[in-house]
Amino acid sequence: MQSIPVDTSDFAQIREKGQVYVDKTAYLYHLVNDPNGAKLFFLSRPRRFGKSLMISTLQAIFQGRRELFDDLAIAQTDYDWKKYPVIYLNMAQCAAANGNSFEELLPVVMKAALNNAGFQYDNTLNPIGNFANALFDCQARNKQVVILIDEYDDPVAQVMDNIPRANEIRDALAPLYRQIKEMEGCVRFLMVTGVSKFTKMSIFSAMSKLTDISFMDDYATMLGFTEAELDTYYSEHIAFHAEKQGLSIDAYRQELRRMYNGYRFWRFQGEKVYNPVSINLTLAYTDPCFNSYWAQTGRASMLMNYLKRDEMLAIDPERISGVSMMDFEVTNLEHIPVNALLFQTGYLTILDYDRYAEIFTLGIPDEEVRRDCSIVMASQCANQSVNWASKIGKHLLSCEWDKFFDGLKSLYAGVAYGPTEKRVCEYSYGRCLAFLLQGQGIICQPEVTYSSSRSDMVCTHHCGIYIFELKVDQPAAIAMEQIQRKNYALPYAADQRPIWLIGLSFDSKTRLLTDCAVEKY
Repeated sequence: MQSIPVDTSDFAQIREKGQVYVDKTAYLYHLVNDPNGAKLFFLSRPRRFGKSLMISTLQAIFQGRRELFDDLAIAQTDYDWKKYPVIYLNMAQCAAANGNSFEELLPVVMKAALNNAGFQYDNTLNPIGNFANALFDCQARNKQVVILIDEYDDPVAQVMDNIPRANEIRDALAPLYRQIKEMEGCVRFLMVTGVSKFTKMSIFSAMSKLTDISFMDDYATMLGFTEAELDTYYSEHIAFHAEKQGLSIDAYRQELRRMYNGYRFWRFQGEKVYNPVSINLTLAYTDPCFNSYWAQTGRASMLMNYLKRDEMLAIDPERISGVSMMDFEVTNLEHIPVNALLFQTGYLTILDYDRYAEIFTLGIPDEEVRRDCSIVMASQCANQSVNWASKIGKHLLSCEWDKFFDGLKSLYAGVAYGPTEKRVCEYSYGRCLAFLLQGQGIICQPEVTYSSSRSDMVCTHHCGIYIFELKVDQPAAIAMEQIQRKNYALPYAADQRPIWLIGLSFDSKTRLLTDCAVEKY
């Protein structure tokens, strides 16, 4: 089997090592030879979704490195493989880190990019001045240049917990994009990628010809992997991993689909795609389970810096209706809608699009994302760390009841004055509980209906079945009596897993969890 790249997004390195490369060059050929004559593009996708690999592939195309593309789709076309100077700016490298500021990092990144493109860097000029000189040089020599800007929004996103600072960095980058606009005639091709569309950044205000392909059906599967691509490039890896897990190919593919497939970037027609980093890490490491690799690679700093507890409690991430195209565009850094934030960072995707009303319905794409989203939301609601939130669900699965109930009390103490519902009800508390448990892969079904009654929540996992009844201003013993009297556990009696009955009681004045009870069915 071919090895799978897990620690690089460098196209040339992947090809030279003979590693798995899912051929996306047919899309790139279409881009660089756009039938409408467009040459300035913007693409938004969540982090770790293949943006950098796409940029690296474009770099190799415009450098004329034909030898890297043997057997790929673009090699079968009429592309001329003309060489261009390629200025490749990875703006993630300019994001403040390790004590270095944006102002210190930008010159280093710009110097490397210009030198690699064949331009001389003048240390007496600032980075924007050097960039302008490179474009002037191309214009004077009647040459065209290719500009590739990866993760353009990262320097701003990294400091979203400090809005004045974010605005400073945004303003500092404005001259860079104005130079591209003013020297557009010498630009052969421009691709800008990012997570968010900050419309007030000058790249959008100054460059009216910038074509946003983020929601174009023609490019909906340009990043991420389709079912057909898994069949073509990963069939041997899938067979090996399925055997290791003791699953048939059909059962394995069904679980793989549930865990990692569900991202939709088209409006009118197309198919869903798998998260590429999750597929690569799953099939490379072949653990005897499906892990949450996307979450393990790090959460978007913008999300963690900006989430507001009251907004999290006000939404149901499983289904959000009435979202317009304008909702995806960030016009004000001080007020980013939580829907846009969750979509751009990969926690939501398109479930449906009404072409007549021109509105989207959004929801969680897959089980891997559902788990991490739930943990993030629970931690934000309780004003606690993600690690803290993840431990509580583990206490439930291991039947450490004292620790589990102590954790729940801490959770509700953190949100004691958080829920925004006008009246206190069991649903307010159940939502926080569902967030917490779903983060451990526990399936939570609120308000399960029986023949003559309805339980507040039934949660299922390989470790057991957990039936919750929540009461407000009544003791937990009343909740337990109701579970038993109405036989909530009876539909699950034939199941081989242990069944646990759990009663929780809340105080309506303080909104604290005050009483808990548990027993085995």
